[in-house]
Amino acid sequence: MKLIGMLDSPYVRRVAISLKTLDIPFEHASISVFRGFEAFQAINPVVKAPTLVLDDGEVLMDSTLIIDYLQALSSPGKSLMPASLDQRLRALRLIGLALAACEKSVQIYYERNLRPSEKQHAPWLDRVSGQLHAAYLALEQELARQPLPMDGTLQQDGITLAVAWSFTLLVVPDQVDVAQFPLISAFTAYAEQQPAFVETPMS
Repeated sequence: MKLIGMLDSPYVRRVAISLKTLDIPFEHASISVFRGFEAFQAINPVVKAPTLVLDDGEVLMDSTLIIDYLQALSSPGKSLMPASLDQRLRALRLIGLALAACEKSVQIYYERNLRPSEKQHAPWLDRVSGQLHAAYLALEQELARQPLPMDGTLQQDGITLAVAWSFTLLVVPDQVDVAQFPLISAFTAYAEQQPAFVETPMS
């Protein structure tokens, strides 16, 4: 199978790290949805990253849907999600918050870098910035209640949280006060040292 998209996208990076953590072999084609639009369009007319091309030519998109398929494909005992319902619910909450933080970081970055400055809408940016802060505040509170394990393993909630935080610090670092989120920062530092993360740099 082949993963299409740039690793500076948190969604592409999330899938790539999940593939490696699940020990599923894949190729990676680093094609930009901007600079490589036509090449990407030839693979997936929707031009959405990440795109996963399966061995039979079937095309999947959207990181969460791709990861759901990968979980079904993976070997028994390789799940990145907890087995118990209560812990699965918590993992889904953390994943949802982290994906919200990704989305808001992307929106702020695009507004600043793709829209002419005279057309940028300050009230909308303020609202999105508030949503970004709320997502990370809720994540920090969740980690205070129940820390994620830092024992050499990775689960999907931890993968998504660390990918989101690293992405935010890369593209909109002025939007977060790192000192306000010590638990998120500490876990991300741990995750970024794990082999699947080291082998999958953002740039």
